Amino acid sequence: MTAVVYTWPRRERTIMRFGKALAAVSAVVVCGTLWSGVALAQDAPPARPPGPPPFQGVPLTAGPWDFHSAEGLLHVEVIARGLDHPWSMAFTPNGDMLVTERPGRLRVIRNGVLDPTPIAGLPPIFNIGIAGLTDIALHPDFARNGLLYFAYSGTNPSGANEQALIVARAHWNGGSRVTDWEEIFVAAPWYGSATQPERCCGQGPAFGSFGGRIMFDPDGYLFITSGDRNYGEMVSHTDSHFGKILRLNDDGSVPAGNPWVGRDGHAPEVWSTGHRNPLGLTYNSFTGEIWESEFGPRGGDEVNRIVRGGDYGWMSVTQGFHYNGVQQEGIRNRPGKIDPVLVFGPPSLNPGNLAFYDGTLVPGWRGDLFLASFTQGLLRYETDANGNPIGEPERLLRDIGQRWRDVRVGPDGALYMLSDMTDGAVLRIAPGD
Repeated sequence: MTAVVYTWPRRERTIMRFGKALAAVSAVVVCGTLWSGVALAQDAPPARPPGPPPFQGVPLTAGPWDFHSAEGLLHVEVIARGLDHPWSMAFTPNGDMLVTERPGRLRVIRNGVLDPTPIAGLPPIFNIGIAGLTDIALHPDFARNGLLYFAYSGTNPSGANEQALIVARAHWNGGSRVTDWEEIFVAAPWYGSATQPERCCGQGPAFGSFGGRIMFDPDGYLFITSGDRNYGEMVSHTDSHFGKILRLNDDGSVPAGNPWVGRDGHAPEVWSTGHRNPLGLTYNSFTGEIWESEFGPRGGDEVNRIVRGGDYGWMSVTQGFHYNGVQQEGIRNRPGKIDPVLVFGPPSLNPGNLAFYDGTLVPGWRGDLFLASFTQGLLRYETDANGNPIGEPERLLRDIGQRWRDVRVGPDGALYMLSDMTDGAVLRIAPGD
């Protein structure tokens, strides 16, 4: 058994042990760059942007690992490995776990064993850069209808070198393939090298920033995060899906209660706007609210509480720096814009998915917010009665050195994590003996 020893300063260990944010987190070195903790939304950004190299992670050792946390000893074990950039997971009623791989494969873990053969029946997936097969979600009535929902990047059938975020559904009976593949949503407009205009601020390539998280809420509505495709100017276009969170019925039709239904020049699928690259989406069952995490440019990564019709500011407002080093004029407190609940960096935290703990395996975690990240491990925030994070987070799994893409609360009350690596893995976190 491998032991992980966290070398935090004594004061920080005391803070985390008692769940109190009494002082700022001491600086740590990440990828050779000094990182000075988490900046809350009201804090001023740095005077100039640092430029750390991308965090690539380190090879995952065999494990398991035991380490001390604010809630006692935790045990971390590898459930499956050898996955190529796993992106999302879903738990079926019979105990199977479905995992997406970004290059375009769907895998299944049965009785704790990864099936070596991917599930067949998926279409070709556009998977250059960070594009690919992203999220998977079960229909709320999956036990009866067997419907799976997928988010992925696809190519324009016209043959143009353009791509879009697509959401599809298919039937799966637990066997070796999915059937009846049906696209129910294609983000508009198609965009790629064939249509890439002159853009400001040193934005990235057209094959990035697809978003691609999907989630059903308790009312059976399907929420979709759609990124800005590194074309931030398009986010303010009300008839586009760029930089938006969308709400659909389970068949892809538009609910009558969406905020811009019936308004000329507005995409009726839109639920909120002003997002850059939203890669995390979850429902807080304690407060009945939707929360989201998103990549900023260089710094300015965010966690947001999502409200109907909200505008979260991108690209006129950001607390990060653009890739050409320029800070936007608008930082916070802009009329009509909603500031983030949490903002990180620079340098970037690179947030993955997030989850509110509603299990019973670790009673002290009830209601806590967990945020996966590439550079700072798994962050755990205590929350108040309104679901707001309190103080500084406890950092878990940081020393394992992985790029954490997804975090979920499993049916057994344990936390499950995905590492976004070439040799990616599924890990389980539960109380130790």
